[in-house]
Amino acid sequence: MTRTTVPDRPVSSVPGLAEDAGTDATVMNGGPSVELRRSRGARLLALVCVLGGVLLLVYPSDGALLRTIIAVGAIALGAVALVSAMRPFRFGIHAEGLTIRRPGLRRDIRWAEVDVLVLDEPPRRDGHPEPPRLLVVPVPGVTIEPVTARHPLDGRPAVELLVLDQVREQPEQVSAALTQHAGGRFVDLLALRRAAFDAPALPVGLRGYQMDRVDRLIRRGQDALVSGDASTRQAARGEIERATTAGLPIAQRGYHTLQTDTVLHALVAALADHQTTDRETAT
Repeated sequence: MTRTTVPDRPVSSVPGLAEDAGTDATVMNGGPSVELRRSRGARLLALVCVLGGVLLLVYPSDGALLRTIIAVGAIALGAVALVSAMRPFRFGIHAEGLTIRRPGLRRDIRWAEVDVLVLDEPPRRDGHPEPPRLLVVPVPGVTIEPVTARHPLDGRPAVELLVLDQVREQPEQVSAALTQHAGGRFVDLLALRRAAFDAPALPVGLRGYQMDRVDRLIRRGQDALVSGDASTRQAARGEIERATTAGLPIAQRGYHTLQTDTVLHALVAALADHQTTDRETAT
């Protein structure tokens, strides 16, 4: 009889995770699971606040009252952040579904309860990117709370499962693990947007286009391209053309006008190309 040897600690086949000894991976239903690791950033920032406050108290100088107020505030803020960072955290991706243990959500979610998982990136704020987040839309009849978001394309109520700055893994690694285990339930909207229209980083300077307005237009066009719907693309193209024809608002600090015009014209052209393809296919 042939004896099969099972490794003591199988590793994930997700690129970048298998080589990391800090990643816990166990076999579940014949496939490797992936445990995401909490980021150290919040803990380090909290420690810096506490230590900075302590130093201000230890070394008094002129303006002692103001220094004391600042020091106590820094210590209190750091202590609150440190307590939050030390709370239990677990995010496991495996053959049966997801295991989540974090403040505000402690639950096992089976794949049968998931209609769609979306890796999304919120719109930029003042030109600065927001960390990607993982959203879930449950199947009808399944309740997962709290409902804190909406599906970025169709607007259905969704639950924010994870903000990716909470973990050390890169978005590409998280996407690979979810693709492996969730299959067709998972949508990497970040990758789909880049594939549809990879908008370059726009330079920022004085007297430029209002950044939030430009970012919303680019996101509108990208999502229209991803949607696969001709009427949605036509509406997005019309909105961008009207905005550029009327003139985008100017801010004291904003995106460089020439480069922004070039990007928006290219986006309009991409939307028009898809519409031409739709008409040819219908014919």
